[in-house]
Amino acid sequence: MSGHSSAAAAQTGSNPFLRAVAAISTVAGWCSAAMIVAAVLITCQMIVIRYVLNGSTVWQTEAVIYLMIAATLLGLSYVQRLRGHVNVDLIPLSLPARVRFVLATITSVLTIAIVAVILWYGYEYWHFAWERGWRSDTVWGVKLWIPYLAIPVGFGLLLLQLVADFIALVLGIEKPFGLE
Repeated sequence: MSGHSSAAAAQTGSNPFLRAVAAISTVAGWCSAAMIVAAVLITCQMIVIRYVLNGSTVWQTEAVIYLMIAATLLGLSYVQRLRGHVNVDLIPLSLPARVRFVLATITSVLTIAIVAVILWYGYEYWHFAWERGWRSDTVWGVKLWIPYLAIPVGFGLLLLQLVADFIALVLGIEKPFGLE
C-alpha cells in the first residue's frame, strides 16, 4: 500500500528550523551506522580472540549489545526523516484531503505525546543510573549511565524530528501521509 506515497524524505522547504532538524537527524543516522560498523568489527575481533587464539573475551559481548541498542535508538530520528517506518495508508488513501489532514494532525500530536512520555521516563531512568552510580554486574563493570544515555538522546532526537514533521504538515510543506 505504501507504494503510492510520494514522500521519500521529510520535506524542509526553505525553513531553517526544518533544515537544522534534518541535518541533526542525518548526523544521528551516520552515528548510528558507525556504531553498527563498530559492533561488527568488535564481533570479528571477539571471534578471532575466542576461536583462533583460544583466549577469553571480557568486554566484547557487552559492548556489542550496548552499541546495537544505541544504534537502534539514535537511528530513530533518521529513519523517521527518511519515512522508513512502517506506513499503512489504506485509510488515508480512501479519505478526502481535508479529513486526511485532520487524521495526520491527530496522529502527529498523539505520536509526539507518546514519544515525549517515553523521553521523560527514559531521562528519569538514565538519571537514576547516573546519580546512583549503577554499574553492570559483569567483569567489565560498565557505568550504566553511559549506555543508558542512548534512551533520552535517541527519543529526544525522534521527538525533535516528529515536531519538525508536524510543523512541516501545518505549514503545508509536507502533504498528509505523503499523499497528494
